[in-house]
Amino acid sequence: MSGCTNCSTGTSAVGGCQNNGSCGTSDCNKMNAFDWLSHMGIPEVDKFDIVEIKFKGGRKDYFRNTGLLPLTTGDPVVVDVPNGHHIGYVSLQGELVRLQMQKRKIKNDDNILGIYRIATEKDLEKWQEAKNREIPTLYRSKQIIEELKLGMKLSDVEYQADNSKATFYYSADDRVDFRELIKVLASEFKIRVEMRQISLRQEAGRLGGIGVCGRELCCSTWIHDFKSVTTSAARYQNLSLNPSKLSGQCGRLKCCLNFELDSYLSALEDIPNVEKPLLTEAGSAKLQKTDIFRRLMWFSYNDDNNWHSIDCDRVKMILDQNAKGITPYNLQQDKPFEGEFDQNKNNQDLELLDKKFAQGKRKKKRKPKSKKPYAASREGGAPNQEPHDKRNRNQKNNRNPKKGNRNQNPQENPAQAQGRAGQQAPKGKNKGQSNKRRRPNRNRNPKNDPNKGKSDGQ
Repeated sequence: MSGCTNCSTGTSAVGGCQNNGSCGTSDCNKMNAFDWLSHMGIPEVDKFDIVEIKFKGGRKDYFRNTGLLPLTTGDPVVVDVPNGHHIGYVSLQGELVRLQMQKRKIKNDDNILGIYRIATEKDLEKWQEAKNREIPTLYRSKQIIEELKLGMKLSDVEYQADNSKATFYYSADDRVDFRELIKVLASEFKIRVEMRQISLRQEAGRLGGIGVCGRELCCSTWIHDFKSVTTSAARYQNLSLNPSKLSGQCGRLKCCLNFELDSYLSALEDIPNVEKPLLTEAGSAKLQKTDIFRRLMWFSYNDDNNWHSIDCDRVKMILDQNAKGITPYNLQQDKPFEGEFDQNKNNQDLELLDKKFAQGKRKKKRKPKSKKPYAASREGGAPNQEPHDKRNRNQKNNRNPKKGNRNQNPQENPAQAQGRAGQQAPKGKNKGQSNKRRRPNRNRNPKNDPNKGKSDGQ
């Protein structure tokens, strides 16, 4: 077996509608219903004769099986509609249809129209030709609406199977006068026009899509009656009141906010209502967070970042004590243990120390000292100074009158001074010549030293 003709799933076996892969619904998983009474063997005589028929966009209606046709879920049938006939698919039959009609408050009277026959191949081909006109008609109709400057949003177009009528689904915030629009559409497409206003939730259900949960939208799969959703449902569930997170694809609050609301309301019955901070000797404790299902509540002292968790029974006890004028030691215990220091007093001392050091004196910045000129070196001065500066020479020779001239030893005779001066390296600025003093050769042979054995006084 092959899959459906439109979705082309290519499945090896047909399941569900048992129509051998030719259902052509184009929405295989939209508004599906499971007949859980089909295997119970209900007598055919008492079988309910009204059948639930599904149309495009998940729209469902009820028709009477006057000819007692052997229908199966998923069969295309031709049904009677005002001013013509239409084709739909069987979605539910039997006793479950009776329950659905009671739920939707639909009366079993003569207003329910009947089923003509099971659709033939010729009926399906003619209906397919009508469906092929829907997309071009939708685009052209949007252009006409822009030309007429109407405040409405056209979302879908549905052609009737006999190709004689088209239903235009639109949404608008205010009332729209579309009498001129109907005249233009009727003359443009040569059909009878029906305008039907739908809500934004119904528009999202007809268009379909994937939600943030990763599944198909609930409004396009199984929800047909939309209930009002308020922000109080989010408050009871401790959710962030962020509109971008709470709103669905339709721009309204998500329908799934009502799914778990009853469970939260039943769990909140045992949670105490804390309207003001709890008074303790450690400070006033403000409520920060509540875990409804674990029955834990987090408090902080004096808007501190550290949170302390206690159970709901302890919170009720502290509320009763505060009502009687009793102040417990802290959130966990009523009285301090023996030898336990006063935490509140210690915190006050720490706060005083923090204030003291926070307002300490600032150190004055030292002024930078004036840089003195670089003193001339012993052998000719610095590279950035003139080596033959007369003034530097005088300062060098007259450093300290008490110490005298370094180049002259008062205890040595002129001959020794002349000999020592001859041993000094000549001063010069030639390239490749070093200005440093030559160190004595420690590796020379002492036997060859002519001054060996002579005293300084000789």
